[in-house]
Amino acid sequence: MRYLFEEFVFDAERRELHRGPEIVRTTPQVFDLLDYLIRNRVRVVSKDDLVNAIWKGRIISDAALTTRLNAARSVIGDSGEEQRLIKTLPRKGYRFIGTVRESDQPSRVEATSDEQVDHPSTLALALPDRPSVAVLPFTILSSDPDQEYFADGVVEEIITALSRFKSLFVIARNSSFAYKGKAVDIKQVGRELGVRYVLEGSVRRAADRVRIAGQLVEAATGAQLWANRFDGALGDIFDLQEQVTESVVGAMAPAVERAEIERAKRKPTASLDAYTLYLRGLAALYLFTSRQANDEALQLFSNAIELDPEFASAYGRAASCYVNAKTNGWSANTSDEIDEVTRLAQRALDLGKDDAVALCRSGWALAFVVRDLERGAALIDRALMFNANLAEAWAYGGYVKLWLGEPELAVERFAHAMRLSPLDPRTSMMRAGTAYAHFFQGRYDQAASWGAMALQDNPDYQAGLRINAASNAMANRSEEAHKALARLREQNPSLCVSNLKDVLGPYRRPEDLSRLEEALRRVGLPE
Repeated sequence: MRYLFEEFVFDAERRELHRGPEIVRTTPQVFDLLDYLIRNRVRVVSKDDLVNAIWKGRIISDAALTTRLNAARSVIGDSGEEQRLIKTLPRKGYRFIGTVRESDQPSRVEATSDEQVDHPSTLALALPDRPSVAVLPFTILSSDPDQEYFADGVVEEIITALSRFKSLFVIARNSSFAYKGKAVDIKQVGRELGVRYVLEGSVRRAADRVRIAGQLVEAATGAQLWANRFDGALGDIFDLQEQVTESVVGAMAPAVERAEIERAKRKPTASLDAYTLYLRGLAALYLFTSRQANDEALQLFSNAIELDPEFASAYGRAASCYVNAKTNGWSANTSDEIDEVTRLAQRALDLGKDDAVALCRSGWALAFVVRDLERGAALIDRALMFNANLAEAWAYGGYVKLWLGEPELAVERFAHAMRLSPLDPRTSMMRAGTAYAHFFQGRYDQAASWGAMALQDNPDYQAGLRINAASNAMANRSEEAHKALARLREQNPSLCVSNLKDVLGPYRRPEDLSRLEEALRRVGLPE
């Protein structure tokens, strides 16, 4: 029997661990330890279980066991900090948590030399339990050797940047570069590397200009999910690599998320694994103007947490449902709700100390609902430190800058978020945030323009309606202002000047809140 996980094949009978075509050297005890953990992966095994199975009951120190576990993690590309495959459960034991597929088919190294030439791999690796991506070496469309170094550098930077998304499983550089210089079949690459998505691209240089094209493909179907090209001057090659990486990764990560959401929608409702519930929750969460959808999202995230109590991102997303409720006036703003947001955010932080999504979502909820602006701002900045390509962290960071009274910096953050993710479902809130920033600087025409754009995809988006009404009122466009206010009051009939602050963020400058109140009072919002 062989056990397949990620890019590894664990051959228990032949006592061999393969990573692609290579045999990974292991000591006998480390191999036995892996064997026991993989065979017993459906349960948590205790220290005593391991000692009895591997050391036949001999007394060994905790340090010796830790050393062997670290060695086992190392040979399969895991670590004690990441615990992606072998998880330590304090005071309980250990468990192999990687997705494993059992196979009795010959592995690649057992094929004949002829078979290896015609069929690089007849063995399909199991897909991980999260979206999986391989970035192939880019094709060089000229004979210039300098372009090869540049293209390889771009691909390595993209792999590194994608690896910062904890929600993605990204194939390591060495495995991806095994395909360099070869004609590839995307479907075959998907089978050989065990990935759902493949990014491929090309580089062409003309004089001092360079063009990089890339496309993201669903491996099983060959369907193109995203494609774009990047043109730039070849002045500082390292700056250009950074720009390309940011452009590709910023667009690619949301494309993968959208594809995963659509895939989850196609699954039968009886498929209740935590990740599927989480994706369905995202689909509902992104319907920003529907109270029913927001309630459904919260329930789905809660169900995901029940199935996986250590799902950090699910706690963060659940907390963000309360943000949606507050900004749309669906929340009672009770102490119980604030306590629940605090609990969810703290749990996300405890489980995802280096998870940028968990950090930025928790910071966003703590700043907006709990009104702990300093802590929220610090967490969002920390998220950006871990993953500078996370568009939503830039967007939420923009609102934090607004609340701190720094509208110019807010505009910069919103612009960066929209450049990273131009097709993001959160674009309406980024545009609305930009409108607020211009409004607080007295640029009412620009604010009205951005407010109108915020309503293009979500005409009932209350934050967009508020700033649209306020900015048009200050720009003396009464007809547009009254239309926006009428629509706003249809969505939230109880809204008035005295409770306006309940749906707004924790503005530090009293004059900012006063300016909004005065603008909406001018257009007819009752006291």
